[in-house]
Amino acid sequence: MIALLTGQLVRRAPDQVVVDVGGVGYQLYIPLSTFYRLPEAGQVCLQVFTNVKEDAITLFGFFTASEKDLFSLLISVSGVGPRLGITILSHIAPDELTLALSQGDITRLTAIPGIGKKSAERLILELQDKATAYAISAAITPPTLSGSPTETHHQDALSALVNLGYKESLARQALKKLQPAPDAPLEQILKAALQVLLK
Repeated sequence: MIALLTGQLVRRAPDQVVVDVGGVGYQLYIPLSTFYRLPEAGQVCLQVFTNVKEDAITLFGFFTASEKDLFSLLISVSGVGPRLGITILSHIAPDELTLALSQGDITRLTAIPGIGKKSAERLILELQDKATAYAISAAITPPTLSGSPTETHHQDALSALVNLGYKESLARQALKKLQPAPDAPLEQILKAALQVLLK
Protein backbone atom coordinates (compact mmCIF):
# COMPACT_ATOMS: atom_id res chain seq x y z
CA MET A 1 0.00 0.00 0.00
CA ILE A 2 1.37 3.41 -0.98
CA ALA A 3 1.41 5.85 1.98
CA LEU A 4 3.77 8.57 0.74
CA LEU A 5 5.07 9.78 -2.63
CA THR A 6 7.99 12.10 -3.29
CA GLY A 7 8.77 13.06 -6.85
CA GLN A 8 8.52 15.61 -9.64
CA LEU A 9 5.20 17.30 -10.29
CA VAL A 10 4.35 16.57 -13.94
CA ARG A 11 0.77 17.78 -14.15
CA ARG A 12 -1.29 19.88 -11.75
CA ALA A 13 -5.07 20.45 -11.83
CA PRO A 14 -7.58 21.49 -9.14
CA ASP A 15 -8.78 17.92 -8.67
CA GLN A 16 -5.72 15.79 -9.51
CA VAL A 17 -1.98 15.69 -10.05
CA VAL A 18 0.55 13.43 -11.72
CA VAL A 19 3.80 12.85 -9.84
CA ASP A 20 6.83 11.25 -11.51
CA VAL A 21 8.62 8.93 -9.10
CA GLY A 22 11.64 7.25 -10.66
CA GLY A 23 10.16 7.40 -14.15
CA VAL A 24 6.72 6.15 -13.13
CA GLY A 25 3.84 8.65 -13.21
CA TYR A 26 1.33 8.35 -10.38
CA GLN A 27 -2.10 9.98 -10.73
CA LEU A 28 -3.53 11.22 -7.44
CA TYR A 29 -6.88 12.85 -6.77
CA ILE A 30 -6.56 15.81 -4.42
CA PRO A 31 -8.75 18.29 -2.51
CA LEU A 32 -8.54 22.01 -3.30
CA SER A 33 -6.80 22.58 0.03
CA THR A 34 -3.87 20.56 -1.30
CA PHE A 35 -3.99 22.10 -4.80
CA TYR A 36 -3.61 25.64 -3.42
CA ARG A 37 -0.42 24.67 -1.56
CA LEU A 38 1.34 22.88 -4.40
CA PRO A 39 4.07 24.56 -6.44
CA GLU A 40 3.50 24.94 -10.19
CA ALA A 41 6.50 22.68 -10.82
CA GLY A 42 9.33 20.94 -9.01
CA GLN A 43 9.53 18.27 -6.33
CA VAL A 44 6.58 17.51 -4.09
CA CYS A 45 5.90 15.17 -1.20
CA LEU A 46 2.34 14.00 -0.72
CA GLN A 47 0.63 11.89 1.92
CA VAL A 48 -1.23 9.13 0.09
CA PHE A 49 -4.40 7.17 0.79
CA THR A 50 -4.63 4.05 -1.37
CA ASN A 51 -8.18 2.96 -2.17
CA VAL A 52 -8.29 -0.64 -3.41
CA LYS A 53 -11.33 -2.10 -5.19
CA GLU A 54 -11.77 -5.25 -7.21
CA ASP A 55 -11.50 -3.39 -10.50
CA ALA A 56 -9.24 -0.43 -9.65
CA ILE A 57 -6.61 1.04 -7.38
CA THR A 58 -7.11 4.77 -6.83
CA LEU A 59 -4.67 7.11 -5.09
CA PHE A 60 -5.70 10.20 -3.13
CA GLY A 61 -3.02 12.75 -2.27
CA PHE A 62 -2.81 15.26 0.57
CA PHE A 63 -0.35 18.01 1.36
CA THR A 64 -0.57 17.41 5.12
CA ALA A 65 -1.04 14.40 7.39
CA SER A 66 -4.01 16.12 9.07
CA GLU A 67 -5.87 16.23 5.74
CA LYS A 68 -5.22 12.53 5.20
CA ASP A 69 -6.29 11.67 8.77
CA LEU A 70 -9.57 13.57 8.40
CA PHE A 71 -10.16 12.00 4.99
CA SER A 72 -9.77 8.55 6.59
CA LEU A 73 -12.28 9.51 9.29
CA LEU A 74 -14.77 10.83 6.75
CA ILE A 75 -14.80 7.74 4.54
CA SER A 76 -15.25 5.52 7.58
CA VAL A 77 -18.81 6.87 7.73
CA SER A 78 -21.47 4.88 5.90
CA GLY A 79 -22.46 6.62 2.68
CA VAL A 80 -19.29 8.73 2.44
CA GLY A 81 -17.05 7.50 -0.33
CA PRO A 82 -13.58 8.77 -1.29
CA ARG A 83 -14.89 11.24 -3.89
CA LEU A 84 -17.30 12.82 -1.39
CA GLY A 85 -14.50 12.90 1.18
CA ILE A 86 -12.36 14.88 -1.28
CA THR A 87 -15.31 17.21 -1.97
CA ILE A 88 -15.77 17.87 1.75
CA LEU A 89 -12.09 18.72 2.25
CA SER A 90 -12.22 20.95 -0.84
CA HIS A 91 -14.91 23.11 0.74
CA ILE A 92 -13.87 23.31 4.39
CA ALA A 93 -10.51 23.66 6.13
CA PRO A 94 -9.40 20.78 8.39
CA ASP A 95 -9.61 22.89 11.57
CA GLU A 96 -13.05 24.20 10.61
CA LEU A 97 -14.26 20.69 9.82
CA THR A 98 -13.03 19.41 13.18
CA LEU A 99 -14.83 22.29 14.90
CA ALA A 100 -18.08 21.70 12.98
CA LEU A 101 -18.07 17.99 13.81
CA SER A 102 -17.20 18.43 17.49
CA GLN A 103 -19.86 21.13 17.93
CA GLY A 104 -22.51 19.30 15.92
CA ASP A 105 -22.83 22.24 13.54
CA ILE A 106 -25.34 20.90 10.99
CA THR A 107 -25.71 24.30 9.30
CA ARG A 108 -22.01 24.49 8.46
CA LEU A 109 -21.85 20.91 7.25
CA THR A 110 -24.92 21.18 5.00
CA ALA A 111 -23.30 24.19 3.30
CA ILE A 112 -20.86 21.70 1.73
CA PRO A 113 -21.98 20.46 -1.73
CA GLY A 114 -23.24 16.88 -1.56
CA ILE A 115 -24.01 17.00 2.18
CA GLY A 116 -27.70 17.07 3.10
CA LYS A 117 -29.21 17.21 6.57
CA LYS A 118 -29.28 13.42 6.99
CA SER A 119 -25.67 13.09 5.85
CA ALA A 120 -24.61 15.88 8.23
CA GLU A 121 -26.43 14.22 11.14
CA ARG A 122 -24.76 10.89 10.34
CA LEU A 123 -21.32 12.53 10.17
CA ILE A 124 -21.89 14.17 13.55
CA LEU A 125 -23.28 11.01 15.13
CA GLU A 126 -20.34 8.87 14.03
CA LEU A 127 -17.48 11.40 14.19
CA GLN A 128 -18.25 13.90 16.96
CA ASP A 129 -16.27 12.04 19.64
CA LYS A 130 -13.51 11.14 17.19
CA ALA A 131 -13.21 14.78 16.07
CA THR A 132 -12.89 15.88 19.69
CA ALA A 133 -10.25 13.22 20.34
CA TYR A 134 -8.42 14.29 17.17
CA ALA A 135 -8.35 17.89 18.41
CA ILE A 136 -6.91 16.67 21.71
CA SER A 137 -4.15 14.68 20.03
CA ALA A 138 -3.28 17.58 17.74
CA ALA A 139 -3.07 20.04 20.60
CA ILE A 140 -1.39 18.04 23.38
CA THR A 141 2.12 19.08 24.31
CA PRO A 142 4.60 16.93 26.25
CA PRO A 143 3.98 17.15 30.00
CA THR A 144 6.37 19.21 32.06
CA LEU A 145 7.82 18.27 35.42
CA SER A 146 6.16 21.23 37.15
CA GLY A 147 2.46 21.41 37.90
CA SER A 148 -0.03 18.82 39.10
CA PRO A 149 -1.67 16.35 36.71
CA THR A 150 -4.89 18.38 36.84
CA GLU A 151 -3.05 21.60 35.97
CA THR A 152 -1.33 19.86 33.07
CA HIS A 153 -4.64 18.45 31.83
CA HIS A 154 -6.24 21.89 32.05
CA GLN A 155 -3.44 23.32 29.92
CA ASP A 156 -3.88 20.52 27.40
CA ALA A 157 -7.65 21.05 27.38
CA LEU A 158 -7.12 24.77 26.81
CA SER A 159 -4.87 24.01 23.83
CA ALA A 160 -7.44 21.59 22.43
CA LEU A 161 -10.29 24.12 22.77
CA VAL A 162 -8.24 26.80 21.02
CA ASN A 163 -7.41 24.26 18.32
CA LEU A 164 -11.16 23.69 17.90
CA GLY A 165 -11.62 27.38 17.15
CA TYR A 166 -12.67 28.84 20.51
CA LYS A 167 -11.15 32.08 21.70
CA GLU A 168 -8.61 31.51 24.45
CA SER A 169 -10.44 33.86 26.84
CA LEU A 170 -13.72 31.93 26.45
CA ALA A 171 -11.94 28.62 26.81
CA ARG A 172 -10.27 29.76 30.05
CA GLN A 173 -13.63 30.94 31.43
CA ALA A 174 -15.21 27.56 30.67
CA LEU A 175 -12.37 25.68 32.35
CA LYS A 176 -12.61 27.88 35.44
CA LYS A 177 -16.25 26.86 35.87
CA LEU A 178 -15.29 23.20 36.11
CA GLN A 179 -14.56 21.36 39.34
CA PRO A 180 -12.98 18.10 38.14
CA ALA A 181 -11.69 15.40 40.41
CA PRO A 182 -7.97 15.69 41.22
CA ASP A 183 -7.03 13.01 38.68
CA ALA A 184 -9.76 13.68 36.09
CA PRO A 185 -8.66 12.49 32.65
CA LEU A 186 -8.11 15.04 29.92
CA GLU A 187 -11.03 13.79 27.81
CA GLN A 188 -13.44 14.23 30.75
CA ILE A 189 -12.24 17.80 31.35
CA LEU A 190 -12.54 18.66 27.67
CA LYS A 191 -16.05 17.23 27.31
CA ALA A 192 -17.21 19.11 30.41
CA ALA A 193 -15.73 22.35 29.05
CA LEU A 194 -17.46 21.82 25.69
CA GLN A 195 -20.80 21.37 27.49
CA VAL A 196 -20.25 24.74 29.21
CA LEU A 197 -19.32 26.45 25.94
CA LEU A 198 -22.28 25.02 24.02
CA LYS A 199 -24.88 26.17 26.54
